[in-house]
Amino acid sequence: MQEHHAFPFLREILLFLTLAGIMIPLLQRLRINQVLGFLAVGALLGPFGLGLMAGRLPWLAYLTFPRVEGVTVLAELGVLFLMFMIGLELSAARLWSLRHWVFGAGSAQVAISASLIAGAVLLLGQRVDTAIILGLVLSLSSTAVVMQLMTEQHTTATRLGQATFSILMLQDLAVVPLLILIGVMTKGAGAGAATLVLMTLAKAGAAIALIYLVGGRVIRPLFRAFARRHQPDVFMALILLSTLGIAGVSAAAGLSMALGALIAGLLLAETEFKHEIELMIEPFRGLLMGLFFMTVGMGMDARQVVEAPLWLAAAVCGLVAVKAAVVALLFRIGGLHWGRAIEGGLLLGQGGEFAFIVIGYAMAGGLVEAALGQRVMLAVGLSLFVTPLLAKLGRAIGDRWERRLHLDAAHKDEGELAAARGRIIIAGYGRVGQMLGKLLASQEIPFVAFENDARLASELHRQGLPVYFGNAARAELLRRVHAHEAPAIVLTMDHPQSALQAVRGIRREFPEIPLFARARDDKQARLLKVAGATVVVPETFEASLQLSAFVLESLGLESIAVDGIIDEERALFVEELSHITAPHLG
Repeated sequence: MQEHHAFPFLREILLFLTLAGIMIPLLQRLRINQVLGFLAVGALLGPFGLGLMAGRLPWLAYLTFPRVEGVTVLAELGVLFLMFMIGLELSAARLWSLRHWVFGAGSAQVAISASLIAGAVLLLGQRVDTAIILGLVLSLSSTAVVMQLMTEQHTTATRLGQATFSILMLQDLAVVPLLILIGVMTKGAGAGAATLVLMTLAKAGAAIALIYLVGGRVIRPLFRAFARRHQPDVFMALILLSTLGIAGVSAAAGLSMALGALIAGLLLAETEFKHEIELMIEPFRGLLMGLFFMTVGMGMDARQVVEAPLWLAAAVCGLVAVKAAVVALLFRIGGLHWGRAIEGGLLLGQGGEFAFIVIGYAMAGGLVEAALGQRVMLAVGLSLFVTPLLAKLGRAIGDRWERRLHLDAAHKDEGELAAARGRIIIAGYGRVGQMLGKLLASQEIPFVAFENDARLASELHRQGLPVYFGNAARAELLRRVHAHEAPAIVLTMDHPQSALQAVRGIRREFPEIPLFARARDDKQARLLKVAGATVVVPETFEASLQLSAFVLESLGLESIAVDGIIDEERALFVEELSHITAPHLG
């Protein structure tokens, strides 16, 4: 019976939300990669899975997705926000700090892998344009899968983790020219192709530059103006407006909306609102990304595994072998020993999520035949499924290699790199926080600060200081800056109740981190100490000690005697506070 709803595809949307509500916590509990979980469910319940039986078993239509069109529109939103989040990660500071790995090893990996894969496609009898597109897109790996695996293995701060992340950053950047190239090649067939290619590239470059320059002058003041109101709904509306608005402008300029979303992320990555934006969009990002990957799974026709098992097996093995060999060689040249280099190669050997987007565009533009495109996407999907096994194999090889060669120094280097990655976190960057930041900077000690006053955060960020807008009492925000690796957290905020809530929240989430707090008076100092602060410094107490010292010196006492008296008073107060412990910590 045909369904009629004012809201199109309501059944499919409700089914997806039900599955997402069950799957996301279940996959997290079982420590299964969410990308792979959504791909598998999409393939199982999609039009090429159980959806094939919906015609014979009508009740099955309520539990499956017989029509992939039902979620395609929402999946496109998932693509936009995937690109937006990647843009947020690609900040200029991060790129510059890893520039040798990003632009050196990353560029070499894409170029060499793309050339080898394109050559293999040509040998199989495909057209040159098809070979170029498939070579480039298959040279990219899956940022979503690899980053989650590295997070689970706690390897993101190691030399291997930094090198792997750098390769992924360059691959994400490579999507921009790849999307432009598809548009160029789609329009560039026939006579005058070279002229059309140059004109299209020039137009695309001018459009991107214009969007970036104008967007930067509009977005930052817009966020600064409205962030002062501290209204989450307004903040979320600005994020959506920026993402969809720039994506729409990009489409109007003849570019893809996905590219526009990436540019929006890049623009906001350079602002002081970056971490707060990541925090706001995180729940929607996971949901929309899940929808995207489930839709990809629906497009994977598992029957082709039966029809062409040897072709698919050869495609997956060949793809992993070529990319793993290239990455391992580059990592070895970059200074990693062969064990960790091979581990990195196996970790990056799969195809990436962009393959589903790019190949879809290429099929629509006639650059890749539909049958070939479907098989390639299935091969990429299968390579994603085997990635956790390859990662475990690579980890075992790397560990065994180190044990065999007794590379104790390698462990020491990685430990030092992980420790160096930690930064002092300052919560509140008013007069006290600024003084602390100045002293830390003078000693070349890295720090990051959060300030809840949008105007002050914007002004300091413009001066090049690592100050961001946000409330550091929120554990989610602290996790964004890897607070578990911080040498210490310092609370300098003015508001007593905010400071108390921050101490409680931080101590609950990060019980082992040294927590230093500023208090206005003795009473607040005791409350903060009870809440779990490691050290508390009350302003009035220190001010009274300093004033007392000047008075005693003016009465003729020697400086040494005055210092002894003041130190004794300070020691008594510190000892009194040291006996105060939080009930849940003691």
